[in-house]
Amino acid sequence: MSRIGLMPITLPDGVSVQQKGDALKISGPKGELDSPVPPGITMIEEDRGVRFERANNDKQTRAYHGLARALAANAVQGVHEGFHRDLLIEGIGYRAKMEGKSLVLQLGFSHPVNFPVPDGIEINVEDRTKIFVKGIDKQQVGEIAAQIRRFRPPDAYKGKGIRYADEIVRKKVGKAGVSALGA
Repeated sequence: MSRIGLMPITLPDGVSVQQKGDALKISGPKGELDSPVPPGITMIEEDRGVRFERANNDKQTRAYHGLARALAANAVQGVHEGFHRDLLIEGIGYRAKMEGKSLVLQLGFSHPVNFPVPDGIEINVEDRTKIFVKGIDKQQVGEIAAQIRRFRPPDAYKGKGIRYADEIVRKKVGKAGVSALGA
């Protein structure tokens, strides 16, 4: 039994859900998203909400049950509130700025790193060391934030690089220097 799949999704004001074949079209104040409905899963509209039921108890259908509900709930939250990921830049001389539709990063390389911002994503830079990635699609926001982080992940010894705002970087202890008396 899928506990996630059995929970109903309450629709906030201004959000509507329509089933179009094997996908749901979810529209709200921030935009529209499509959410797939796997085979063997049906959506049932209720008053101010939707819920999902499965046709049989096969292992794959049970797995799809929770997946379909989670994807639809993420889409409902995205078109109503949106999603965001915050990144921090640590390191001397490391900075970011927006130039038009491109994020320009100075990360200690011999050249600046240009990252074009895709459609549906909004990137803001504050204090040249804080990057805010916003959008309505949870998967796309997370993927863009991960791509930006991959340019310079946090260093294990000094902690320099790009990290998530809620990420804790554990630093390793460096080599112990050879003492002058012990040599």
